[in-house]
Amino acid sequence: MRVLSASFLFLEILSLSGSVGSNPSPRTFYLSFKMKQYNFQYCQKIIVLSKDKKEIFLCKRKGEADYDGVFSFIGGKMENSDKTIIEGLKREKDEEVGINFKIKIYPNFCLNLYFTKSDGNAMIMPHYLAIHKTGEIDLNEEYSEYKWVKIDKLNEFEPKIPTIPHALKEILRLKQIAEEKEFVLI
Repeated sequence: MRVLSASFLFLEILSLSGSVGSNPSPRTFYLSFKMKQYNFQYCQKIIVLSKDKKEIFLCKRKGEADYDGVFSFIGGKMENSDKTIIEGLKREKDEEVGINFKIKIYPNFCLNLYFTKSDGNAMIMPHYLAIHKTGEIDLNEEYSEYKWVKIDKLNEFEPKIPTIPHALKEILRLKQIAEEKEFVLI
């Protein structure tokens, strides 16, 4: 995986979403062409810390072409029905760990990582900081188990996606600037 700023590509996607009609503009055709050229998916990840911020929440993937049987962050691809990034994050959280698992997410900044899947498709994965607030975990069929891993033991914990320690280290820098009032409960 490589770190990549995908903001300009995502803005192009957003500009497309409201402009496609029966007579698309030349810009729409151009951006459609550019999207085929880039051929990527936007897949949001949520880095959930425990209430005391000493543990990280990881789930073991099941039935996946990439990283099957490996622990990862929760999250998934934005869908056309998601009206906002927060709505997409909430939908994925609800689908994967249940509606009763409540977190506060910091939506103002994210860490973008780039990944090429085994099928050749590229993914841009923005990682968001979140804190667990309340609620039990109800895993869906995408995961076989979950663990709360002590942050100071994360490097030894296996099996995990190799970029997890780097992503956590970078996202924890947000604790210095993130104010409680900026977090959104989902």
